[in-house]
Amino acid sequence: MSKAAAKVHVSKLSSKSQTVLPRAVRERLKLGPGDKVRYVITDKAVVIEKDDDFVDDPFITFTEWASPEDDAAYADL
Repeated sequence: MSKAAAKVHVSKLSSKSQTVLPRAVRERLKLGPGDKVRYVITDKAVVIEKDDDFVDDPFITFTEWASPEDDAAYADL
């Protein structure tokens, strides 16, 4: 997006470093109560995205054991 096309919205931090996302941002990301956002930090910016992919699974880090062969080998457990 070119700087000329960019729309700027500002919000203020509270004493607890909290802020309210501006309405235009919430509408653009289709955010509602309970939705999660993620912050992607790059060299030049911080990008705010809706976190639709959030999975509350404590075993998500064990994806190295998620092959069809592993499923077959451990099917009896």
